[in-house]
Amino acid sequence: MSRAPNRGPAAAADNRRALLAAARAVLADGGLSAPLNAVARTAGVGQGSLYRHFADRVDLAIAVFDDNVRELEAMAAEPAATLDDLIGLLTRRAIESVAFVDMITSDTDDPRLADIGHRVEVAVARKLAQAQTDGRVDSALDAADLSLAVAMVANLVAKTPAADRPRQARDAWSLLWTGLAASGRRTPE
Repeated sequence: MSRAPNRGPAAAADNRRALLAAARAVLADGGLSAPLNAVARTAGVGQGSLYRHFADRVDLAIAVFDDNVRELEAMAAEPAATLDDLIGLLTRRAIESVAFVDMITSDTDDPRLADIGHRVEVAVARKLAQAQTDGRVDSALDAADLSLAVAMVANLVAKTPAADRPRQARDAWSLLWTGLAASGRRTPE
């Protein structure tokens, strides 16, 4: 069996793209603890190539999901987007990837993960404040409560088989929103 010629540095950009695509797929089901050798194997590169591009699994996960976080931040800044829109986007990302859930709900001392979690919390708080100003959400609901609800739904979804995640997320949010509305802390948007 003949080996493909080593393209050296010319392959770097292609290898990085392949690693990111592979990591998105592998981490989606395995979370942040998925084996990195599976990422390299899926990308068709050696583990050395993986570590040339990413110092560790957190660097890899941040590279994979930074676009998701930027998308959340952009939606939070969009005046026409509602709190429900933002929660819907967060929920879709949680349904798509266990690793994204791990990142945004991580309770770790790693400042890189703390920063990702903080950025998501700021986006949620921004939309919550807008919904409160518009009178769609009672002012008694605070960002910490809503962040807790997001973490609860995300963690539930992460432990659910992929095919059942959309239904499970819908059911969980329905129960949470119903409870908040009954307590007078949220009105439907």
